[in-house]
Amino acid sequence: MIDFDPYSHRFQDDPYPVYRRLRDEAPVHWCARARVFSVTRHEDLRQVFKDPERFSSETRRLNRFGRSQTTAAQRVRILWRVLTQMRQNPLKMRDSRMLIMEDPPVHGQMRSLVNRGFTRRRIAQWEGRIRELVDECMERIRQQESFDLVTELAIPLPVTVISELLGVSAEDRHLFKRWSDNLIEGATGSAIENPIESGILDTLAELTRYMKPVIRARREKPREDLISVLVDETADDAGLDEFEIVMFILLLLVAGNETTTNLLGNCVDALLDPPAELEKVVADPSLVPALVEETLRFDAPVQQLRRVVRGDTELAGVKLPAGSELLLFIGSANRDERIFEDPDRFDVGRDTRGHLGFGLGNHFCLGSNLARLEAKAALEALVPELPKLARLRSERDFIDSFTIRGRARLELRRAA
Repeated sequence: MIDFDPYSHRFQDDPYPVYRRLRDEAPVHWCARARVFSVTRHEDLRQVFKDPERFSSETRRLNRFGRSQTTAAQRVRILWRVLTQMRQNPLKMRDSRMLIMEDPPVHGQMRSLVNRGFTRRRIAQWEGRIRELVDECMERIRQQESFDLVTELAIPLPVTVISELLGVSAEDRHLFKRWSDNLIEGATGSAIENPIESGILDTLAELTRYMKPVIRARREKPREDLISVLVDETADDAGLDEFEIVMFILLLLVAGNETTTNLLGNCVDALLDPPAELEKVVADPSLVPALVEETLRFDAPVQQLRRVVRGDTELAGVKLPAGSELLLFIGSANRDERIFEDPDRFDVGRDTRGHLGFGLGNHFCLGSNLARLEAKAALEALVPELPKLARLRSERDFIDSFTIRGRARLELRRAA
């Protein structure tokens, strides 16, 4: 019997051994404490991702303010804060559309709207600006004997890009990062146990108050930015109301910031120990795109996603009652030895086709091209410097999240 609680910090530092055991012994496993089914094999995840008729993304009804049931008094306090701080109708909030929690046809309508801000051509136009930001970060790094890679490069690059992409002041990027961190910790970290004190409601209120005037200004006078795309009144059924736009911006904050930040941290951490793969990329910089894909496979920034079972069904021979919650472990599927040979070895020469680092199906990551471009530009500049650098400390500090995997810090120093 496997004692596995997906919300336990016991597995956070190195979840991969328990993932392997689950794949071998219980690929669809009932986690009694968390009251969810964990799904860990690659083929089973593919099946779920590609079958929204049986496995729905409409998980909003599963969202709870805390893992344990809230008391009546707590629910009243939460509703009061929603009304007074966010100035939102709680019933309307509950029924508002959010891209990652929609199934066809609503998902397709929304995706067709927001895709206009993420076309390949539009993202490619950002390459020059991204490389300019990387150069600014690298200039600061070269002037320091020791530094935190996360603080100096992995955070400021994607935060600045997403701020400019949205069309908000780059001077406020510190607010975007703070909001993003608070949302991750409050929704997917230890703070979820105490929803009222976690700060997540305060963060949502701050974000809403900040964005509403910006949204209204873009309705009156559109610009060449993503918020103007989102407020497009000609979008027919896909048109988003004000709160839905705020929620999409929230999604961009978390996905747009954290994916690249943690991809870079995870990548450099893997390259430094052992250094054999680093030597390959230093010798052949054309391997950088493969390095990005291997990091997405080896240590995925997003470790798990949720689905809910629409009706009684089976998966891998396990009966799943209607309404069951599934946790799909991308981090496990990407190390499935049935798909990838010697999967626990970091190998920049590996054929990574089929990895699920950006998901699969109609919810494939909207910002995947942007994340890849940012990571490629950053690593092309950083990799030549890495042989001259060493870890300042051996301990690894991970961000507080059961869903997102990344380094809170990665302190480096110039080798003697």
